Amino acid sequence: MTGARAELVRRFAAQRGCDTVLSGIRPPSIRDQLAVIGAAVTDDPVPDFYGEGGPVEELEGRVAELLGTEAVAFFPTGTMAQQVALRYGAEVTGRDAVGLHPLNHPLLHERDAYAVLTGLRAVRTTDAPRNPTDEEVAALDEPIGTLMLELPLRDAGFVLPSWDELGAVVAAARARGARVHLDGARLWESTVHLGRSLAEIAALADSTYVSFYKSLGGHSGAALAGDAELVRYARAWRHRHGGTLFQQWPAALAALAGLTHELPRLAGYVAHAKVVAAALAALPGARVHPAPPHTHQFRLWLPHPAEALNAANLALAEEEKAWFVGGWRDTEVPGIALAEVTVAGPALELDADRVADLAGRFLRRLASA
Repeated sequence: MTGARAELVRRFAAQRGCDTVLSGIRPPSIRDQLAVIGAAVTDDPVPDFYGEGGPVEELEGRVAELLGTEAVAFFPTGTMAQQVALRYGAEVTGRDAVGLHPLNHPLLHERDAYAVLTGLRAVRTTDAPRNPTDEEVAALDEPIGTLMLELPLRDAGFVLPSWDELGAVVAAARARGARVHLDGARLWESTVHLGRSLAEIAALADSTYVSFYKSLGGHSGAALAGDAELVRYARAWRHRHGGTLFQQWPAALAALAGLTHELPRLAGYVAHAKVVAAALAALPGARVHPAPPHTHQFRLWLPHPAEALNAANLALAEEEKAWFVGGWRDTEVPGIALAEVTVAGPALELDADRVADLAGRFLRRLASA
């Protein structure tokens, strides 16, 4: 086992053994996840075969109903689903340019797959740490086939526009003859800030991608939703990308369980994230963004090196069975580190006073180190 792998296993074990968890969840074991799959089987369904039938078809129908779209295709990854959606936009509009924010997932986390595999090119919509405005889209100096909007924009701090701002930027894209694609990996929890249902949000776009593991606790997998023509195209290109697996019922069943059990709880997580963020913002030298959070995730900065923060958090977990916040990384400002905070089920057990108490225990460990 490599050093990095050993460290990951150590963190996993420490977090799983905690009685108190502020950020994230207690990671489930494989046995735990198998139990979730088993509980999701209400009868004895026939497995899916190469993307057809079984739990995969049931999941596609459930998502189509939630998003109010004509059709849905299940994909093994969101990266693959979005490449197909952007390719489709280029083919139907005759434009190979895609309106992308510099912090969008295809530019930051996919090794330029949109360009290498599909031949598309990016037109940057804005450098501001938020989704573009209607004025910025109207002022783009070249035509685009698709405008991609990430809701929320994760690498800017899980930020969302207002409903009116979102409607205006969609209208601006339409006025320029562009399609609109929503990167909705975390769309499930965005309904609270936008004040609209999933179906109302998806109705603004030509295509929408959603993830089944980022907020719903699934194993893997994604869905691409839109009209029947888009989904026929998506199924063909899914096959070409190697994404039509023989059977995907384990991932589909885990996703169905997430829709049943976790989706109804997300609004409560979003509400409690505001309580947690306010308590953390009171720490010495701390900063949270956005304030208040737009979803159940937000960014936290502390004036300490990341290595020291991660060490203190791990020691707290191993010795006191309490997990504060992990995943710290250094920023461009020396001595200031950043982490992403995710308020989920375990954090609901912690009111503002208990959050402050946990933070105090964490800071004392940091000081002693």
